[in-house]
Amino acid sequence: LFSATIPPKIKALSKKYMKNQIIIEVKKKFESKANITQLFYPATRFQKMDILSNIIDSSDFFYGVVFCMTKKDVEEVTQNLKNNGYSANCIHGDIQQSKREKVLKSFKDQKITILVATDVAARGLDVTDLTHIINYNLPDEPEVYIHRSGRTGRAGKTGISIAIIHTREMGRIKEIERKGSISFKCESVPNGIDICQKRL
Repeated sequence: LFSATIPPKIKALSKKYMKNQIIIEVKKKFESKANITQLFYPATRFQKMDILSNIIDSSDFFYGVVFCMTKKDVEEVTQNLKNNGYSANCIHGDIQQSKREKVLKSFKDQKITILVATDVAARGLDVTDLTHIINYNLPDEPEVYIHRSGRTGRAGKTGISIAIIHTREMGRIKEIERKGSISFKCESVPNGIDICQKRL
């Protein structure tokens, strides 16, 4: 069994099917790059979509990946973005390989500027110009957050990694800060006036 990360579910699966297992781990210190700005926005479950839209609208240029935990969330977020006129598409585990490749090509060519994805579906995605990573759902493991955020700020460029979190998830933000040697800044949601001024 080989895996980049070994969360509790994978450990339980290996114990169930693999007898007398030997675990070999490569130790790595997970650190976020200094050229990535780490932000979080507190939100209720029902505010998340509005906050995501406001983040996109208030950006000078948005070219990024929105990470969700489930296929259902990916589809809901993508449909909401499309319904509101955003250039978005999605990939997840149930999408056929041919369609996935087509979506990824459109994203790399910037024909779409917002890609909504699960972690598994986004593996192997290599785009150097991403301006934003949005964590619509925080991952279970701090290392996964660091891996997500590392998709922006590549090739010496700057990037922004944002987490939209429920207030109950503050403990997980602290854990990511500790394990990733990073510091988050709490941001207030851009309002309509701010967005209009920026657009003007």
